[in-house]
Amino acid sequence: MYNFTDESMDSIIHTLSHKLQELKDDEILSFTILDPDNTLKSYAGQKVTIEDKVYLYRSYKSWCDLAELLGCRILTPKTKDDNHIIIRYKKLNTSSSFHKSDLSKEEKYGTDSQFSLINKSEEPSFLYYYQQALKNVQIDKRKRVLNLGVNTGDEFDTIINTVSDISTHHLVGIDYSPSAIDSAKIRFEQYENIDLYTHDINDLDTLKLEPFDLIVTIGTLQSTSLEFKPLFMKLVQENLKKDGSLILGFPNCRWIDTQMVYGAVPPNYNFSEMSILYKDVQFCKKYLQQKKFRVTITGKDYIFL
Repeated sequence: MYNFTDESMDSIIHTLSHKLQELKDDEILSFTILDPDNTLKSYAGQKVTIEDKVYLYRSYKSWCDLAELLGCRILTPKTKDDNHIIIRYKKLNTSSSFHKSDLSKEEKYGTDSQFSLINKSEEPSFLYYYQQALKNVQIDKRKRVLNLGVNTGDEFDTIINTVSDISTHHLVGIDYSPSAIDSAKIRFEQYENIDLYTHDINDLDTLKLEPFDLIVTIGTLQSTSLEFKPLFMKLVQENLKKDGSLILGFPNCRWIDTQMVYGAVPPNYNFSEMSILYKDVQFCKKYLQQKKFRVTITGKDYIFL
């Protein structure tokens, strides 16, 4: 077991990275550090002397961040003695991810898929910024709401819990997965003001929908089956009221072995590379500003515009 005291973070990353290469998926790597709770007034890397021994301080957040960057989950630390704890990293199984699903296009996100087990609304870094976006668009005033890529309706649950009176709103959800929409219909069957459709987003015209006060689409417009820019502009021009609002969610994460891991990874890359993400966000921002919209960009694992 490694015992880290005054080693630099550069040295620690080098040591742990090499050790993790020797481990199989799901194996655990343990090491001893100074208990971060021993001093709460220090910055990362600040020298701390305890019982005549010098340490470089790091918070729990530093060790959690490092676990994610090294492709691990952090397990509950164990106490070694009054001044030290044992940090344990469990290597993620990189082959366990819905992104590698071989299900059909319609059911890759269906109820029998690995994706169906994910509830983004239980991830604080998603829910917090989504709630903020709903407040920013004044959701109580947005009586007609369209969600593209609604899946089983997690984002509708948040709207229902946020507005003062859901009975005054009309929510419309569209998704390409029949099983996801069937599940959503059961989930919201008590709401007569929620309509759900299994439909191709490329062909919204055939639904003959009236314009909406708010359009929400999270992680959907970036699908390879959609033409992002033409579809986005058409939504603004034809499906949104002139005084309407949008909430666009751009994934800046991926799901590996049940964990939401920060950083978008486009095709043909094996590391986080966010050029496409920034390009899409900037295009939407510029286009909306030209249309006299006020635009804000927030978020972390999902970028909300």
